[in-house]
Amino acid sequence: MYAALAAARAGAGVILADKNMIGRGGATVMAQMTVAAALSEQEPDTWEDHLADTLAAGRGLCDAALAEVLCRAAPARMREMDDWGVGWARAGGPAGHPGHIRQVMAPGHGRRRCCYVDFLNTGPAVAGTLRKRVGRTDGIRALSNVAITDLVVKEGSVRGALALSLADGAELCIAAGATVIATGGLTKLYARSSASNNMAGEGHALALRAGATLIDMEFVQFFPIGHLAPRLVGMDPIMWDPFRYKLGGRLLDGAMEEFIDRYGGEDGGRYTATRDLATHAICREVEAGRGSPSGGAWLSFTHLPEAELRTAFGPVIDRLLNNGIDLTREPVEVAPIAHYHMGGVKVDVRMRSTVAGLYAAGEAVGGAAGANRLSGNAISEALVYGEIAGREAARFAEGHGAGWDDHTAAAARDTASPRPRAASRGAGAAALMHELRRLMWAQVGPFRNRAGLSAALDCIRAMRADELWRVPVPRDTAFAIELTDWHELRSALHVAEAVTVAALAREESRGAHQRDDFPETSERYRSNQEILERSGRLDSRLIPVARADAAA
Repeated sequence: MYAALAAARAGAGVILADKNMIGRGGATVMAQMTVAAALSEQEPDTWEDHLADTLAAGRGLCDAALAEVLCRAAPARMREMDDWGVGWARAGGPAGHPGHIRQVMAPGHGRRRCCYVDFLNTGPAVAGTLRKRVGRTDGIRALSNVAITDLVVKEGSVRGALALSLADGAELCIAAGATVIATGGLTKLYARSSASNNMAGEGHALALRAGATLIDMEFVQFFPIGHLAPRLVGMDPIMWDPFRYKLGGRLLDGAMEEFIDRYGGEDGGRYTATRDLATHAICREVEAGRGSPSGGAWLSFTHLPEAELRTAFGPVIDRLLNNGIDLTREPVEVAPIAHYHMGGVKVDVRMRSTVAGLYAAGEAVGGAAGANRLSGNAISEALVYGEIAGREAARFAEGHGAGWDDHTAAAARDTASPRPRAASRGAGAAALMHELRRLMWAQVGPFRNRAGLSAALDCIRAMRADELWRVPVPRDTAFAIELTDWHELRSALHVAEAVTVAALAREESRGAHQRDDFPETSERYRSNQEILERSGRLDSRLIPVARADAAA
């Protein structure tokens, strides 16, 4: 949405397409917590300090130029959102004055620089504000329930896309002078995922098929304390994070003892351990037989007075009680959950991919976060990179035009958007997606080794080459559910292979990528890793880490 607004502001006519309802799918609406920007509202801060924390979290692999752009521009984007009425929480000011924007500490930050709307509604407030802005902006045509299936490349440049109408299965051709991929991440590839259940890496697959380069695909961030048990209905599985950090919720093993300190962290009753370290600690405790009954860890607030819990949680306390959870009497069980993807489309500081006319924004961008994203940077990336991508795409389109003709559209329909070759045998797309998610969690999840990765890669390639094409897809059904699922599976398998190839090639442990067979961090792999497709095969190669002076 931010890219669309920026492109329209630059004078372009924009088509904003989403396979869901505009602004109601993806990850932002699920993001409940904070947004990082050096606003200096709570205490002195600078973008340089924000950058230093971002680079430290990235374990030496951040594209420093992209990270610098993010940290420099984040304050302007947050203040623009404030002008648009997002409702950042504020400290009390004099009568008639709103006071300064509240900012809080978050893991990995050296300053109170993370703003929020409230601790459970920041993402929905951001998405809602942008939706209203899009609705009031001339030049943006919003297409909900339209799934992009392929990009159309002519003479080395992306000229538009093929799409599928989810309402009736109609195939659409969309001509465009430039295209921005803003499809979020790939967490649906995993059996446990904290984001909306509609991000299977389609944007990454679109870019690969168009000839673009991906980067850092092995780095999938697993949020350490996703809700595990008892059953929680209608609430975000990562809701515990701000309360653990704010209140000092105790993370305990099966014997009800704190354990993060055993793994090099200094938790001390506060959430100071980084996400990769906490994930590592919980998984190792479970492997050692010291986990909670459901296979995670206990998170306990029982040491806190009920009045303090109610002050912090507010009405959430009663929602939890309706779920049968009384925090004053019992702990809950938590465990790692796929949360974010540091990799994505390789871009420069103008958000240009390696293919002309193709741009990326938000979580679809790879490189800026390195091996581990700093808490609070995700929505900042969406807004900062979205603004740049939209503006630069509009500039490119103005000078190039769409370049479509009937022959291009016909050829694209015939060759770029294949369908299953059989219609009556094989497992369904939904069943194969379930199988893929279980495979990725077991073999390409928080901890990896050569045997598991190799087995997963063989299985994924077999599914791509054979089982995908035997999925039964009825041709004439309302809502095109089976065909939509098939296209999603096609992209998911493509991207799962990219993640697995990259994970197999990086023979070290760094940040979110942990190898049991290579537990140490190696200076040899202080490099980014590119993934390219050549003649239908995915290849990887190491490249030097980009320096900050590339942002000039």
